[in-house]
Amino acid sequence: MGKSKFLLPLFLSVSFAALAQPSEQIPNAQPGKCYAKCLIPDEYKETTEQVVVKPAGTKTIVKPATYSNTTEKVLVKAESKRLIPVPAKYETKTEQVLVKAASKRIVTVPAVYETKTERVMVKPETKRSISVPAVYETKTEQVLVKPASKRSISVPAVYETKTEKVLVKPESKRVIAVPAVYETKAERVMVKAESKRLIEVPAVYETKTERVMVKAESKRLIDVPAVYETKTERVMVKAEGKRIIEVPAVYETKTEQVEVKAASKRLVEVPAVYENKTEQYEIEAATTRVEVKQPTFETVTERIEVKPASTKWVKKKADANCLSANPDDCLVWCLVDVAAEYQTVTKRVNKGCDGSGVADAGCTKTIAVPAKTGTRTVRVIKTPATTREEVIPAEYKTVTSRVIKTPAATREEVIPAEYANVTTQVVKTAATVREEVIPAEYANVTTQVVKTPASVREEVIPAEYTTVSTQVVKTPATTREEIIPAEYKTVSTQVIKTAATVREEVIPAEYKTVTSQVIKTAATVREEVIPAEYKTVTTQVIKTPASSREEVIPAEYANVTKQVMVSPASVREELIPAEYTNSSKRSIAAAEFTTTETIPAEYATVTKRTLVKPGGFTAWREVLCGDKVTGYTIRQIQDALLKAGYDPGPIDNIMGSRTKAALTKYQKDKGLPVGNLDFETLKSLGIKY
Repeated sequence: MGKSKFLLPLFLSVSFAALAQPSEQIPNAQPGKCYAKCLIPDEYKETTEQVVVKPAGTKTIVKPATYSNTTEKVLVKAESKRLIPVPAKYETKTEQVLVKAASKRIVTVPAVYETKTERVMVKPETKRSISVPAVYETKTEQVLVKPASKRSISVPAVYETKTEKVLVKPESKRVIAVPAVYETKAERVMVKAESKRLIEVPAVYETKTERVMVKAESKRLIDVPAVYETKTERVMVKAEGKRIIEVPAVYETKTEQVEVKAASKRLVEVPAVYENKTEQYEIEAATTRVEVKQPTFETVTERIEVKPASTKWVKKKADANCLSANPDDCLVWCLVDVAAEYQTVTKRVNKGCDGSGVADAGCTKTIAVPAKTGTRTVRVIKTPATTREEVIPAEYKTVTSRVIKTPAATREEVIPAEYANVTTQVVKTAATVREEVIPAEYANVTTQVVKTPASVREEVIPAEYTTVSTQVVKTPATTREEIIPAEYKTVSTQVIKTAATVREEVIPAEYKTVTSQVIKTAATVREEVIPAEYKTVTTQVIKTPASSREEVIPAEYANVTKQVMVSPASVREELIPAEYTNSSKRSIAAAEFTTTETIPAEYATVTKRTLVKPGGFTAWREVLCGDKVTGYTIRQIQDALLKAGYDPGPIDNIMGSRTKAALTKYQKDKGLPVGNLDFETLKSLGIKY
């Protein structure tokens, strides 16, 4: 009795979930377990996202330029050089001078011969032609005696009546001050379009006789044997050779001058020339100045959907007209719409400074600051120091030597070749095949051909017109205009719906069977090879040709002493240092610039509920049986609800109204089946059962 008083209030409060459902079989029910119909709510998923209420921006900060006073040395007389001539240095050097050039003596090396045996053709290979007669077969084919043609059949045009609106008075304008003047104009309107009628003209035939080949022309091959003749030719038995005869070199005496002291130069100094020059210099460098304005912001309000629109079941009063004796059968459940929930977020938008609406646009401006200059006088080099060259001529000595006028050479003497006579048979006229033509055989065949094809002659049906009176503007209205709508008149005209055509009927061709003989295999010639005949001939050929070997005759030299330049004349430079004076100048150490500080975006946190799975229906769920619902179990439920942030009322082991309300809210918030102590709810609360 103590257990039932806890269960009864809970089931009474959630019995609506089962009252509207008829009796039915519980799926996969097991003995010893309890089941109840529970309301399955909509399943939502909560997502938290951040909404930008003020976008990230930048703040431009102007950093002013920094200056420093510097003292610099200004050139008042340019650096120059004084050139001091340094004479050239010579040394004595002995070298060998060629008095007789090296030459070569040619030694003759005679040719070496060897005996070589080769086969010489005395009668070439030929061919003999053997006739292979043609093979014929009988072939039957159809010969066209009357070609296919066409007969034209006239298909008359089809007309339909078409009603159209013909403009009898065009749209014009009515002028208040000066009314328009109209005149009546008559024009012809086509009420039936011009068309054509086709008249059939039949085809004309004529008889034509032609010859048809019944046996094709062919050829018969007749053998013509080859004709031979005897030919005598000379065969070389010892090749032509050469004998080399030495021709010695020819010398002559030559006198030449040898340089014993090279030409040189002596350098003479030319000093630099100076002049005074006035110039402008920069006292303070040009720079820029940056002006920065703060951008304007605009406040914008935006509504964000945090919970989408959904539906829910609401219990209404019982139907007064219900006929059932059971009041539970008369309950009415209605599915009603639940409006979406929104959250208002306020944002600040950067509109810039120039009114364009672009963030930070036109908020910075750069102003140029010109440079400051002064005047000063300096001495500069007009003509730099140079040197002038004086030439010292070279010294020579006469030397006599022998040189080759004509080098040693060789003269070749030709040794003529030796020949022997060899008699051979050669083909004078090659074997051929003579063709005899076998004429073709023909038969006469008479056929009918189209002389004039069938055609269609067109007759023009003239168009029909009617006179229609229309009003046209003679004098246009002026000043203030009011539109007078155009007037139309309905006129019936006949137009071609289907144009006249010609339908062609095919007249099939006529054929006649003709038998003729055609070549199946053409006559050919089969060649038999007659092998060539050879004879052995012995000849002498050059194994090693005659050549010449060169012997070197060494050159002869004589000693000559001469002076050569070790170190050429040069110029030694003495540096004349530049002269300077001190000048003060204000220079920019760091130019004015702008830095950008990032202003982070501002966000507002919005929690949205998204429908994952729609509910609003009842389903069977396994529940805790009544004998297992004890005061300890209810206390566990109250403790778990309190820990989860739901108020179950006093912890008194009793399923009171506040405990039931807290439990129902917990089930709805967590998307659990509503109305009973089902196992999903107990598991979610962390209660062991």
